[in-house]
Amino acid sequence: MAAIHKISEDFYEETFTLIALHSSIEDFMLVYALNSCLKTKLKRSVNDLEISQSGSFPIFDWRDEVNDRYFTLVSNNDVKEEELSIGNLFQDQPSFTKYHLVPEYRDVDYFLKIEHDEIDVEEEILKSVLAIPKIITAYIVDASKLKSKNNLIF
Repeated sequence: MAAIHKISEDFYEETFTLIALHSSIEDFMLVYALNSCLKTKLKRSVNDLEISQSGSFPIFDWRDEVNDRYFTLVSNNDVKEEELSIGNLFQDQPSFTKYHLVPEYRDVDYFLKIEHDEIDVEEEILKSVLAIPKIITAYIVDASKLKSKNNLIF
């Protein structure tokens, strides 16, 4: 019989800043804008973030070796096509279900997670992100108050 190990919330203490981004542009366009603005080199990860049956979320990441930061951009939304049961009036029509990485923030399009050890770096990054024309708004989210913060461990 195999042992099951669980990570306690008290054990997992990571210093990161979570920035919520509202934008109607596609993820690759947002990555290009962030790379230009923040001087980062975000690239698409080989594997998407999969959370059980709640969906698959594309991840873009980059490790800044000079400043000891790790940037991750992840989409908050995933739409899956699902089959309808036989005998339904609309069985020939596709059904789409929308999933959210962080359900508490359904209106957020993307999350920018920055793992760092510095103090007061998030305001500078937020100001730079808000300067991007295609971003409607951006703000810092207190991740410690999220019910679904375990979805952000990747």
